[in-house]
Amino acid sequence: MKFTPTELPEVILVEPDVFPDSRGFFLETYHARKYRAGGILPDFVQDNQSRSGRDTLRGLHSQVAKAQGKLVRVLEGEVFDVAVDVRRGSPRFARWVGVRLSADNFRQLYIPPGFLHGFCVVSETASVAYKCTDLYDAADEIGVIWNDPVLAIRWPSDKPGLSKKDAAYPTLRDIEGKLPVYRN
Repeated sequence: MKFTPTELPEVILVEPDVFPDSRGFFLETYHARKYRAGGILPDFVQDNQSRSGRDTLRGLHSQVAKAQGKLVRVLEGEVFDVAVDVRRGSPRFARWVGVRLSADNFRQLYIPPGFLHGFCVVSETASVAYKCTDLYDAADEIGVIWNDPVLAIRWPSDKPGLSKKDAAYPTLRDIEGKLPVYRN
């Protein structure tokens, strides 16, 4: 199992060991001791799954007081998965990293609390599963519009399918006072 920090060091790319044979394959999708050794320390308390069609963009979301870390993987298809550091005072504030996750490459992305998360489906359909370090709380949720010019994320679609909620999110500058604070 390989754990690689990305350009945003707290965001970790996980490449599990996959054991294929004539019947298919086997892999561990989570092992607390191994993930802790790889730098993913928090406990997970909620699992989520979504299924979406091509060019669907979900995000960019986060929670503040009950911040969620997420361990994301793809069960079917492929997505472009994005994490954005929005912790006020962070030396990497407003920087993002994007990684392709797919059912074929088995990779996972750990996005720590204090980061926005979103993904865009690049295959015909995609099923995404993710573990969360805190429970979902709609009253604590914040979001930033997918095409925020300050972030300048290079999404794989310039006309993604969005939910009404995601399409109405403000820019990062509009919510700076609501963002989590960086703690070194």
